[in-house]
Amino acid sequence: MKTSLGICQRKRRFATRDEADAVALRADTTLRAYKCTLCRAFHLTSRTKGLRPPVPQPKPPGE
Repeated sequence: MKTSLGICQRKRRFATRDEADAVALRADTTLRAYKCTLCRAFHLTSRTKGLRPPVPQPKPPGE
């Protein structure tokens, strides 16, 4: 997915795919994470064609 500079600057950035997926799983709409070629961070998008779905991370013991 190609993101323009203006869009990249307005979107929230996540350092890891796991962090972005965790937020996507909590959202009311279907979101997917992708790595931005401009900032090299991860963003979320509602466009889902060709992107993998978020994967729930296992909870640490004791939670």
